[in-house]
Amino acid sequence: MGSKNVQAFNDANFEADVLKSDVPVLVDFTATWCGPCKQLAPIVEKLADDFAGQVRVGKCDIDDAPGTAQKYGVRSVPTVMVFKNGQKIAQHVGLTNRDKLVQLLGV
Repeated sequence: MGSKNVQAFNDANFEADVLKSDVPVLVDFTATWCGPCKQLAPIVEKLADDFAGQVRVGKCDIDDAPGTAQKYGVRSVPTVMVFKNGQKIAQHVGLTNRDKLVQLLGV
């Protein structure tokens, strides 16, 4: 990952790092074999840098975290979800732009 502000989420840390976070969390469900995911990566990394301290940003590889992907019904990547206070509050499926991600975050 290109930004130190982008965390790696998986089945083991999802609850602690995402659901119990005291700030909103943007989760980019991704896969190494996914072309559109590679296109979205720099947008997500820039967002993580721009909003460091205000929101937590991370990637969750669906192949490394099948339980989490299944729990949240991720059937297509990239899928971006925003969690706040342990609840999913927003979602976007497919490649998108920075403005849409900012809108999802509500910041």
